[in-house]
Amino acid sequence: MKTFNRRSFLRMAGIAGSMAMLPRTSLAAAPRVVVIGGGFGGASVAKYLRLWGGNVNVTLVDPASAHVSCILSNLVVTGLVGMSRITLSYQTLRTTHGVSVVQGRALSVDPPGKRVTISTAKGNQTLDYDHLVIAPGIDFVAPPGNWNPSLTPHAWQAGTQTTLLKNQLATMRNNDRFVMTIPKSPYRCPPGPYERACMVADYLKRMNRAGAMVVVLDANASIQAEPEAFTRAFNVTHAGRILYVPNANVQSVDSASRSITTSAMNVSNAKVLNIIPAHRAGGIAAALGVNASGFVPVDPLTYGITGYPNVHVIGDASAVPASDGKAVPKSGHMANSEAKVCADAILRAFNGEAPDRNIATSSACYSPITARSASWLSANFIYGDIFDATGAVKGKGMHRVDLGEAPTAQIDQDTYQDMFTWADSLFTDSFA
Repeated sequence: MKTFNRRSFLRMAGIAGSMAMLPRTSLAAAPRVVVIGGGFGGASVAKYLRLWGGNVNVTLVDPASAHVSCILSNLVVTGLVGMSRITLSYQTLRTTHGVSVVQGRALSVDPPGKRVTISTAKGNQTLDYDHLVIAPGIDFVAPPGNWNPSLTPHAWQAGTQTTLLKNQLATMRNNDRFVMTIPKSPYRCPPGPYERACMVADYLKRMNRAGAMVVVLDANASIQAEPEAFTRAFNVTHAGRILYVPNANVQSVDSASRSITTSAMNVSNAKVLNIIPAHRAGGIAAALGVNASGFVPVDPLTYGITGYPNVHVIGDASAVPASDGKAVPKSGHMANSEAKVCADAILRAFNGEAPDRNIATSSACYSPITARSASWLSANFIYGDIFDATGAVKGKGMHRVDLGEAPTAQIDQDTYQDMFTWADSLFTDSFA
């Protein structure tokens, strides 16, 4: 694998996630685009439709008054940054970019009628559109048993759940166990659970919790992202603090007693039980039809869905065709990247043009390992032939080209600081 030095990676991460497209000509009419979901995908597509589209009318609908980022949220859980650090306002989208932001929840989509019904504080409203972009993120498939996220939180949608898990972690004392589950892939942010395990272990060490440890029950057969970095973190950096258990499929959860049964290990009366269930597309997207994994198949050139090319699904809810073993990850950086491809495709459609076939998306991420060190990983996805497990061409889609990951010598404090530069760049590109 080719590796890059830290600074070249940081420069790449700041620009590769955003395709360097030029603004397009203003359109004669004023077409309408409704965007459902105000995370990295929805905010970015709304912003870039306005930046590139001239007089396109863009309405962004989200239930919250601001977006709370999952990026850096494990640092909130462990007390290293505050919630305000990851709370991203829609104000600049309104005032600078002219996006109409509506606080509400999408109830239903009528693709033939080209309208969406939303619920707001003032009652239900119907919004007509020429193109609709759906970026609702994820929902969960509840595990067997009696799972109550108010007692055993997931904290995989940032906000109230993040605070709940933080408060529970603060109650841990000597010899207590923090037990967490990792769902089968695909799930949001492939390195995120392993990052959380590291940061909780680091917290327990910083708080001098003797004998306290993290038990990681992974439904996958092995670590799903940055295996070299996290294997070293589990076995060396946090040796004795983390017990990693693969092939641990959840069979039953009892939130009241903080107990779990899996195919590999059972735990009773954990001090903290962090259940991250299996994922599926957010409900409003799932209603459009999903694949066997629970996500919405899309055209990688436009993110349009089968039968309705003017309805687009981007971000975590989408299933993008890719080479076997090289799936397009579900991440904030990728959602931002997909949003720009989608925005450009919509504007080309308004102008009567075919979508651009010379496209690429990217996903870059930093993963904190301790309160003073972090690793990084990045890949590009290029449109073209995609391949099955034998290497035969199986169709068209996004083929992953790995750009590199942090060598051991660069998992250090400088990279930890670079993590904030990367995050702030992504926050700004999506919301400011």
